[in-house]
Amino acid sequence: MNNIKQKSEYCLNCKLKPCSLKGCPLNNDIPTFIKQIKEEKYIDAFYTLTNTTVLFSICGRICPHKKQCEGACVRGLKGNSVSIGELEAFVGDYAIKNNLKISSEVSTKLNKTKVAVIGGGPAGLTCSAYLAKKGIDVTIYEKYSFLGGLLMYGIPDFRLSKDIVKNTIDKILELGINVKYNQKLGENLKLEELIKKYDYIVLTFGANISTKMGIDGENIAGVYGGNELLESKNHPDYKGKTVIINGGGNVAMDTARTIKRLGAESVKIVYRRSKEQMPAEEKEINDAKNEGIEFLFQNNIVKINGTNKVESVELIKTKLVKKEGDERLSPVNIEGSNYTIKTDYIVMALGSKTDILVEKLGLDLDNKKNIKINDRYQTSNPKIYAGGDVRGGYKTVAWAARDGRNIAEEILKNIT
Repeated sequence: MNNIKQKSEYCLNCKLKPCSLKGCPLNNDIPTFIKQIKEEKYIDAFYTLTNTTVLFSICGRICPHKKQCEGACVRGLKGNSVSIGELEAFVGDYAIKNNLKISSEVSTKLNKTKVAVIGGGPAGLTCSAYLAKKGIDVTIYEKYSFLGGLLMYGIPDFRLSKDIVKNTIDKILELGINVKYNQKLGENLKLEELIKKYDYIVLTFGANISTKMGIDGENIAGVYGGNELLESKNHPDYKGKTVIINGGGNVAMDTARTIKRLGAESVKIVYRRSKEQMPAEEKEINDAKNEGIEFLFQNNIVKINGTNKVESVELIKTKLVKKEGDERLSPVNIEGSNYTIKTDYIVMALGSKTDILVEKLGLDLDNKKNIKINDRYQTSNPKIYAGGDVRGGYKTVAWAARDGRNIAEEILKNIT
């Protein structure tokens, strides 16, 4: 506790709040809740945070703080940033330990409105919470027998305790949210039936299909998608094997560290840009290095070799050049720099896309097969909203949660 108070006292309580207004996707009132920690008003800090988020125990642990709130911290200009993530997690853990309840302002005129939320991940949980706080009758339809989405299946236990996730979800459900488990859209759950039953429908079921490169050999046995491995946990036997992970985000780091812990002899991460351009949080990169994972920066996979299974991979070195219109340097293959590495498995962790089921919903899609929305988060059917990864955008927990909260606010505008 003394350590937390000391870290809170490092905050300058800036009036301009760059950490909140520029750095935090949810615009959490960071200076205020930290000031309340300084004053040991932990319950007040909890209620300050619940104005904008219901996932603080989680976001405090897994958000890319250095790229978001802590990256915008004034103290970071000349030294270390305030430990905003750690302080946020402290408040969330304090609330769980002391059984603090998320406050609600139930309006009797709203409780006749019925909303179905499809998907119980960060966006769906947040949307449900902010609707239920106002008295809306909310039902979450979840394809698994548990809630949390990628918080449960996409982020390894060593990075995010599942007890923390469960406790956070329990706090949200205390608002009176209904949940129907093992309901998969397009199978035992039909959108047309929900349209008849509910006033509004919110689609937040994510986008967890791994993107492919479109190179020779990508369909050989032994090539996996990082998202699918983390979700299904259906891993091959890695003991004594060499595994190459292709990608530079947190999925690549999580997959690499998971595979290393499952006994792989050698795990290499291939990334076509430099370390400085990696989208993964610096802490995750450093943790991976410390666990013995090798990084091959400015390398690009051009071909996968093998007959019945993966035998090797052909790479080419890249150089970074400035292209007109690009915000960052672009990787360009260096002709003649090809070389081959023997490997047993390859994992593609280059990003994700939506499931093919979105093409069967009868809604307009963009050119990347994401569900198209307007500036009010409505799809081509104004009764149906979409947010989080299923509509594209920034694919982080905080940004998905922001979508969920925004959708709740838009629905509330319609009925108040």
